[in-house]
Amino acid sequence: MSDTLIKTKQVKSKLTKDEVIDFLTGNPDFLNRNPELYDILTPPKEKTQRGVVDFQHYMVRRLKEDRDDIIQSAREMIETTRSNTHNLSRVHTAVLALLEAGNFEDFIHTITMDTAGILGVDIVTLVIENDSGSIPHINLTGIRIAAPGVVAAKMGKNHVLLETGVSGSEALYGAGAAMVKSQALLRLNIGKGIPSSLIAFGSRDPDMFLPDHATDLVTFLGGVIERCFRAWLDAPQ
Repeated sequence: MSDTLIKTKQVKSKLTKDEVIDFLTGNPDFLNRNPELYDILTPPKEKTQRGVVDFQHYMVRRLKEDRDDIIQSAREMIETTRSNTHNLSRVHTAVLALLEAGNFEDFIHTITMDTAGILGVDIVTLVIENDSGSIPHINLTGIRIAAPGVVAAKMGKNHVLLETGVSGSEALYGAGAAMVKSQALLRLNIGKGIPSSLIAFGSRDPDMFLPDHATDLVTFLGGVIERCFRAWLDAPQ
């Protein structure tokens, strides 16, 4: 009796051809929802009669789609690598220019004037907080004097801030504010007794600086600028 029950259960566990056909008829999108089945199904060698689905056609189409996805991913990876390499080269060039400055005025000029062309941005400014509206012995193009608290209000707790779709701030860019559509703001920590400051990199290209971009290169550049400042001003860290 027990053997009979076991055999009966084994027979009942197998689907018949008609049951499979009925299921697929009631679920016409089953293979679309389970595309992995294309890898294990044996397709017909050819389409022998009207109404017979050519699985081989769908399998070939899937392979082509997978190939296209791989090619597109490879192209995006290559483009990203090229862009990263180009940006790295630009930052290296900017660092060398900063290190070659012969005096403090040359150093400031390099930051606010030369690095814009080197990095491919439209405007670079050095923003320094000062309640008197000026800095003694310093009157150089590219430096913006801001009221105390401006840097903290703009940066919050961020050391680097990338923004797109912005309207340039006159407090940061002066007369060049109107052209700024994206920006990278870098807080500077020069040393004790030095007013809060930041460097603003502005671009008319809204996609130049996006919030999801990596910030390691601009952070590195900022670190170099901070150390150069300390050396020129003989300021303690």
